This record gives sequence, C-alpha cells and structure tokens, in this order.
Amino acid sequence: LAMASQTVITVQPQFSAVQQPGEWQTGLLDCCSDCGVCLCGMFCFFCLNCQVAGDMDECCLCGSSVAMRTLYRTRYNIPGSILQDFCSIWCCTPCALCQLKRDINRRRAMGIF
Repeated sequence: LAMASQTVITVQPQFSAVQQPGEWQTGLLDCCSDCGVCLCGMFCFFCLNCQVAGDMDECCLCGSSVAMRTLYRTRYNIPGSILQDFCSIWCCTPCALCQLKRDINRRRAMGIF
C-alpha cells in the first residue's frame, strides 16, 4: 500500500459572528417621542409594567425590575451595566419603564423584536 500524503488539521476552523453594539432607540428622558407610552407610565404604571412583562414573556410583576432591563439590554447588545440599570430603575422608575416600552415598540415596528 502506498501512503498518500495527508494534510494534518491541527486547528479547527471557527465561525465567529460578532454582534454589533446596539443602542437604546430613545433616551431615558425622551418622553415626547411617544406621549401615549409616557401618559400610560405616569398614570397607569402597573398597566405599562404588565405590558412590558408580557412583551418579554415574563411575570406581570417583573416589567420594571432591574433584571428585566438587564435582560433586554443584553439581548440587544446595548452597552451598560447592571449598576446603570439599577440606577435607572431606582432613580426614575417610570422613565426607565417608558424607555423600555418605547424601545420594544420601535424594534417591533422594525421587525427585530
């Protein structure tokens, strides 16, 4: 038997899809960009809380939690930290919840939610 020259593979080819950094579709205090969401957040906070949780397939009470904001931010590769999420929720809960709902609405309209 003749031995054919064989190429020895020493490194497994890798496929790496680097996810581009994302960003929030609106700012934390950008209430005028969607007045309906802003009014709902100010006067019917628990309704908006349940809407956000429902959009994320989570328990109704979780919409305004730090964990929900962190989950959403990491899902869409939005820069930030858990500490920033905590500070946003702690200092301005209605604004943070409205920002999250506006972002969900815009991503849904773009077909990427």
